[in-house]
Amino acid sequence: MTWLLVGLGNPGPTYAMTRHNVGFFVADELARRAGSSFTAPRGMHAEVSVTRISSAGLGAVGADATKLVVAKPRTFMNDSGRAVRKLCDFHQIPPERVVAVHDELDIDFETLRVKFGGGDNGHNGLKSIRAHLGTGDYYRVRYGIGRPPGRQDPAAYVLQPIPSSLREAYAVQTTHVADAVESLLTQGLERTQNLFNS
Repeated sequence: MTWLLVGLGNPGPTYAMTRHNVGFFVADELARRAGSSFTAPRGMHAEVSVTRISSAGLGAVGADATKLVVAKPRTFMNDSGRAVRKLCDFHQIPPERVVAVHDELDIDFETLRVKFGGGDNGHNGLKSIRAHLGTGDYYRVRYGIGRPPGRQDPAAYVLQPIPSSLREAYAVQTTHVADAVESLLTQGLERTQNLFNS
């Protein structure tokens, strides 16, 4: 049974290095590990990298290998569900085999949480996925970005470029979140929560 890993973000160079795009960072890292590249299949509203995952890792074959579709929607964040729905329909993936990686204001930077189902916590990407799938019963990997300092508007904060002084730290954290995704897909939710949730 195929998995869909969707990294949430906004398309285009304007948003490329913003906190709202950490889902894209993780999708890119997973594709890099698998040695697979992204294409833009007609009608999918996403950049897609198709690979396999097994206990031997991403891109590896083995008796327990399963297909993994890694996607970066080409819609804007608040319409992410349109791409997710198209990909689920095309690859015959049920909601419970979907993993969304997204930025999370309510979790401090350099921490993450993995969970199944739950509310959308005001996140427009998650709201859109729920609307298009008709359920919130899919996996979420919550990449903590923390609250903005002082009185800064959260909407402005998530769409600002990550300061150059923090980019190395974000690169390290992206690797850690990608590790959590691999663990979720190969070892399951409970083991992954024990290893990674903080």
